[in-house]
Amino acid sequence: MNLKVIEGRLTGTRVGAGVERRAFGEFVGPRGELASYAFGWTTGSDPHVARLTVGIGAGNPGGASFHAIVFDDEGRYACSLVDAPFERVPEGGADLTASQAREHADLPFVWWVVDRVMERDRRAWWMTHWLLGTTSIQTGEVFARTEPILYVGHDADDGLWQLIGASDADPATGKLGHLHHAVEHDLTLLDILDLAPGESVSRTAPYAPWTAEHS
Repeated sequence: MNLKVIEGRLTGTRVGAGVERRAFGEFVGPRGELASYAFGWTTGSDPHVARLTVGIGAGNPGGASFHAIVFDDEGRYACSLVDAPFERVPEGGADLTASQAREHADLPFVWWVVDRVMERDRRAWWMTHWLLGTTSIQTGEVFARTEPILYVGHDADDGLWQLIGASDADPATGKLGHLHHAVEHDLTLLDILDLAPGESVSRTAPYAPWTAEHS
């Protein structure tokens, strides 16, 4: 399928003890359909939900901005339309309430865009790990941030992620921590947040390319 999800700017704002992240991007469909999007989340927030906006048809009679929350639904992300606007995006039009959005002829297209963005935007992978509370086991040096992460594995048996530094210490003696926190301190992890269970990657130094490990 010839479509594009183009990552735009990413912002981070300190909010109390947490960080509010907002990510922006553009979508181009296989037949040239255009949409803009934004999504965001705040660490430590209550309720534990993210928010998103998808905008279509700027300047056209059917142009609109759709707003939703994103939440954990038994280990998968789910979305629900809401009234409150989240962000302004270039392709968007008038802000729709939840009931107006449900009646809009292009709502199926909007949900299709959301699914493609969640599949392809690396910041959306990060947000999903935050939503689901993905756990990682980190060597003591990585947990203390005295060593860079040089190996990342996604265990096939229990789904646990392993983050190992230069000392290659036994992760069984490491510390448990949320994966999304590790990304806050090393944005190069964005590139490998879609590792499937059983997959692993390594690199020789910080900012070096990740290479797939083969058993």
